[in-house]
Amino acid sequence: MDVPEEPLPPVLYTMENKPIVTCAGDQNLFTSIYPTLSQQLPREPMEWRRSYGRAPKMIHLESNFVQFKEELLPKEGNKALLTFPFLHVYWTECCDTEVYKATVKDDLTKWQNVLKAHSSVDWLIVVVENDAKKKNKTNILPRTSIVDKIRNDFCNKQSDRCVVLSDPLKDSSRTQESWNAFLTKLRTLLLMSFTKNLGKFEDDMRTLREKRTEAGWSFCEYFMVQEELAFVFEMLQQLEDALVQYDELDALFSQHVVNAGAGDGANWLTYFCQPVKSWNGLILRKPIDMEKRELLQRREATLLDLRSYLFSRQCTLLLFLQRPWEVAQRALELLHSCVQELKLLEVSVPPGALDCWVFLSCLEVLQRIEGCCDRAQVDANIAHTVGLWSYATEKLKSLGYLCGLVSEKGPDSEDLNRTVDLLAGLGAERPETANTAQSPYKKLKEALSSVEAFEKHYLDLSHATIEMYTSIGRIRSAKFVGKDLAEFYMKKKSPQKAEIYLQGALKNYLAEGWALPVTHTRKQLAGCHKHLGQTENYLQTSSLLASDPHLTEEERKHFCQEILNFASQQPDSPGHRVVLPMHSFAHLRDLHFTPSNAVVHVGGVLSVEVTVCSQMPIPVRVEQIAISVHFSIEGNNYRKTAEWLTKHKTSNGVVTFPAETSPFPAPQNSFPALELFEMFERSPSDNSLNTTGIICKNVHMLLRRQESGASLEMPSGVALEDGAHVLKCSGVTLQPGANTITFRTQAKEPGTYTLRQLCASLGPVWFVLPHIYPLVQYDVYCQEPQLHVEPLADSLLAGIPQKVKFTVTTGHYTVKNGDSLQLSNAEAMLILCHAENRAVIYSNTREKASDASLRVQSSDKVTSISLPAAPAYHMIEFELDVLSLPSAPVTGGESNMLGMAEPQRKHKDTQKAGHCMATTDHKVSIDCPWSIYSTVIALTFSVPFRTTHALLSAGTRKYVQVCVQNLSELDFQLSDSNLVDTGGSADLQLVPLNRESQQRICPQQSVFFVWELTWTREPPPSLHGRFSVGFCPASEAALSVSLKPYAYEFHLENFFTLYSVRAEILPPVGAEHCRTGSLCSLEVTITRLSDLLEVDRDEALAESDEHVSTKLLYEVVDNSSNWAVCGKSSGVISMPVAARATHTVRMEVMPLFAGYLPLPDVRLFKYLPHHSAHSSQPDADSWIENDSLSVDKHVDDQLDSSSVKSRGSAHSAGSGEHRGLPMPRLQALPPGQAFTSSAGAQVLVIPSPDDHVLEVSVT
Repeated sequence: MDVPEEPLPPVLYTMENKPIVTCAGDQNLFTSIYPTLSQQLPREPMEWRRSYGRAPKMIHLESNFVQFKEELLPKEGNKALLTFPFLHVYWTECCDTEVYKATVKDDLTKWQNVLKAHSSVDWLIVVVENDAKKKNKTNILPRTSIVDKIRNDFCNKQSDRCVVLSDPLKDSSRTQESWNAFLTKLRTLLLMSFTKNLGKFEDDMRTLREKRTEAGWSFCEYFMVQEELAFVFEMLQQLEDALVQYDELDALFSQHVVNAGAGDGANWLTYFCQPVKSWNGLILRKPIDMEKRELLQRREATLLDLRSYLFSRQCTLLLFLQRPWEVAQRALELLHSCVQELKLLEVSVPPGALDCWVFLSCLEVLQRIEGCCDRAQVDANIAHTVGLWSYATEKLKSLGYLCGLVSEKGPDSEDLNRTVDLLAGLGAERPETANTAQSPYKKLKEALSSVEAFEKHYLDLSHATIEMYTSIGRIRSAKFVGKDLAEFYMKKKSPQKAEIYLQGALKNYLAEGWALPVTHTRKQLAGCHKHLGQTENYLQTSSLLASDPHLTEEERKHFCQEILNFASQQPDSPGHRVVLPMHSFAHLRDLHFTPSNAVVHVGGVLSVEVTVCSQMPIPVRVEQIAISVHFSIEGNNYRKTAEWLTKHKTSNGVVTFPAETSPFPAPQNSFPALELFEMFERSPSDNSLNTTGIICKNVHMLLRRQESGASLEMPSGVALEDGAHVLKCSGVTLQPGANTITFRTQAKEPGTYTLRQLCASLGPVWFVLPHIYPLVQYDVYCQEPQLHVEPLADSLLAGIPQKVKFTVTTGHYTVKNGDSLQLSNAEAMLILCHAENRAVIYSNTREKASDASLRVQSSDKVTSISLPAAPAYHMIEFELDVLSLPSAPVTGGESNMLGMAEPQRKHKDTQKAGHCMATTDHKVSIDCPWSIYSTVIALTFSVPFRTTHALLSAGTRKYVQVCVQNLSELDFQLSDSNLVDTGGSADLQLVPLNRESQQRICPQQSVFFVWELTWTREPPPSLHGRFSVGFCPASEAALSVSLKPYAYEFHLENFFTLYSVRAEILPPVGAEHCRTGSLCSLEVTITRLSDLLEVDRDEALAESDEHVSTKLLYEVVDNSSNWAVCGKSSGVISMPVAARATHTVRMEVMPLFAGYLPLPDVRLFKYLPHHSAHSSQPDADSWIENDSLSVDKHVDDQLDSSSVKSRGSAHSAGSGEHRGLPMPRLQALPPGQAFTSSAGAQVLVIPSPDDHVLEVSVT
């Protein structure tokens, strides 16, 4: 069974490694089975469950089967997992008992003793069953006997560690089942061994990591331990887990570097602080860079060596995971972090060495990615790689400046020596890239070899980077690279090429509001324009820089002096101008008009005071400052008055212009505010502060790109307006800051003048503000003379003297001595003349010019007012007293009477309308001296009083009440009230009941006057009353003019009493008081008080030989809902027309509440037969039978709708049968003809004894 020993192969740290499984026993047997075993083992995946709650994974197991040797067993302290045998298998096909006892048993015993000596418990015994040998041996025991012996001898407690493999080389179902059982067992034992040994290894590794704060801890030693675990995961094809190990090492090292930068550095970091002597870049073309790994093992690696090796391993795993774009992202982060780590650890690096390392690394990563991806994938993922292209371009530029390859004279001897030193630090080119024509090493060496080669490589990289940035929409980054390219062209004396990139960068910076880059780019553009001889562009840029606060004072003065120097030169051609925008030279702050309303008449003087803020750092002498004015004539503009124009102007005459706080456009001001927050990171152990910083939480809003479709620089070619109207001011020196300049002009033509442009000229240099915004205008008017009459109070009151203001606007007319106003007198309005009347003359700006006495002469028809002399465009104001005679409209007997049975809605409307004073218009015709036409004015006077009357009854006695209400805001004194009958009835007498002769009436107060009507014979049919009362304002002294009394006329018809109505409610028989819920008796007595009168002769009157009667309809209504009327509540009676004739009606009512309840109302109507116009109504009998009512239209407003309704649902439902039949009419009795003597009576109602809820009505 012994085979010659073979030397152990060297360990290759690649994914070709496989877990080691040793094979002992019959090697020839294993050799025959090995091909099938190696093919079948990885075919089926197995679920690998790991500790610490990690997710299970399906893995395909492969193994490296080697011959068992004691040297392969790990010695104590050996942590190598790649050379660790995870499983030991013993192979035998012994089928003879004697042979088993003689050789196999002893060999198995030795094998197990060796395993026990090395504490290895992962083993398996495989017994191969071969039918061919079984046929040759006739005296052998059954196979199970050998297997049982082995299990008894070696597998007492682990019988599953001995498996049988039957005829492995045959193709049968029994063989296949045997193979499946064997492979399942083999995979299970391998996974158990992996789990156990890897778990122990991870625990040891974790323990080692926790000792990192102890003295003597070595990061290199720990690195090798954790990398061993990464190698095992890689060997098991678990590439994600392997990548995690390297990421943890990366994070651990980075944290220690950060701590060292904060003053808490570990001792082992000194190994990596060695001066950098080699900068040959990343090596990504080998799976493992053994050279750098050995440096790490010997603790001789520099920081760049560690970072290079660590990233190469991460890159290899990421490429196997098919994540090449993550390689590019990590590479860019690595290169930037390495630069910072070298600064933190203060590692000595030769000038340019780090640039070489970064440049080589960028190209190496890019070529490695291109090598594993096709061209289409690379083009589609430019966004991931463009950062490396940009970084490589930046570092190559730095190397060019460092080695003198960009200077005008080329590299000197010092530059050449520096170049040689840098190339020496690269070392020899690596073998794997030696045959590559465009390797990073060759590119860098060629670029540093000559000026031409550097320019070629740098331009190629720059243009490629710009194209990539542009293709993915990162315009800002593309412009930034273009700006570097412009600097290169300026160094190479090619300003025409640099200008394009500088303009593009400036446009982008302006759009996004980057102030300092804008200033820096403008300085470069100024130099570019100067080299190209672009005078206009150079002056424009110089003016922007001279006003830029981000430059020093000396720099600003320099650029300002450049402008002044050019302005002092004689132009090459006469009349040549260089027109520049004003916003960089100065800006408008405010503008002030005098007069303040910016309105002036023809011939008037207007001054415009402008505040200009100069942005130049030194005083500047300006030859002329001019404002171009646009003149326009609007329709009927010459007819507009100064008052009308003033309404459309600012009150103070000041126009404020928006402050130019920033030279940037609107997107700069629309940026959101910075959201900055403090960040503290403390140690979890002692809570000490480790790091602090500031975090901007809305950086995504601040750094987003702002689109701009047009150039944001002010174009140099500003259009100048040529016009006849220009405001000029010459010889002005503008000091830095605010300057006040005053322009004056005399108005010539009426119209609107708009200030359009502001221009400041310095010789051939003109600074122009093309549009003055907001709109600034002044108006010149030519006004016709006008007369305006208005009352001084809100309303003119009739009956008392009122002041009226006369305003004469002279316009272009000059008022001469002898000019007068002729007023035609109105009949009911007087113009009062006073000797002390005076007129005041004002200028057009409301400044008092003079005053003069006013002479007023009045005759029967005309009042003449002599005007004082006044110049044109002035105003003459004076006041006159006017008096309108008081009067009230004549009212009928039924229109405005108080106390009538009007519906509630109508009453409210009348009351609301009554609060407005009655008005009277007086038209006056005025002849003015400047016009052949008369001016008609209308003065409206309001009657201060509202008067109403009412007829009051007490049985047959009659009273007239007059109510006077003061609707004005003044107090009046009333006196001498009088009421007379203008009808001339000698039998009628009016007896006053008013005791006070004078009474004071305040605003919104009412005063009542009462007279009793008496007559000796038959009462008169009507009363034509005229009420008058004297009045005067209570707060004023005695007036010089006597006032007319206030008069009010009315008339009353048929005001005497014909019927007396009395209602009485009696309790039930045997009861003292009415009770709620019990029926009571209502007795209504209607009594005729007079014999036949003329007023009774109507359609309702029925005459016979015996007597004369009339038909009346009564109706019992309880609007307060205190009583329930049982049975019929209305009916028609025939009433004899004779004095003391009486008719009594009885009905039952039920009180609904307890307490003193008012009696129901009883209403009387005249019952008239149907008229031909009402032929469509039912006849009287049908109407009475159905107990329905029909009331004439003219009394609808005086009846409550609730009182006119159908009684009895059965009759109402059947009333449709009578539709179309004639129907009688009802006519309300005139006010005063029916007197209800029980109107104020009340009845005591007590609650029923069985009521649970007591409701009491209180009236």
